[in-house]
Amino acid sequence: MNKIILFLLITILFNISASAAVYKGQVVFVKRCAGCHNDKEAFIKSKTIAQWSGILKNDGEPLLKLHLNEKKAKDSWAYFNSKKYAKKVKHLKDFLVEYAKDSGKIPACN
Repeated sequence: MNKIILFLLITILFNISASAAVYKGQVVFVKRCAGCHNDKEAFIKSKTIAQWSGILKNDGEPLLKLHLNEKKAKDSWAYFNSKKYAKKVKHLKDFLVEYAKDSGKIPACN
């Protein structure tokens, strides 16, 4: 009986922490990305889970390079070169993958 209770507690704690990362990613997206990517839902749904995973692999290095090589993204260069980006990119990845085109979920970006 104790093993079952322990298993349930671990499962609940894992699920809470997993959804917290998605929520944190939503906060990052709204705060840092939504200003430039105006049609938020369409932007998130523009890529599949595999595409978002590829863009955000290696601690978001491909996304960083994409922005730093784009003159239209000049306003975001300071953020992408900051420790904040490096620290929070994993949450952004969780959020974008969670609501990708082929996830079947609808993002809420308010």
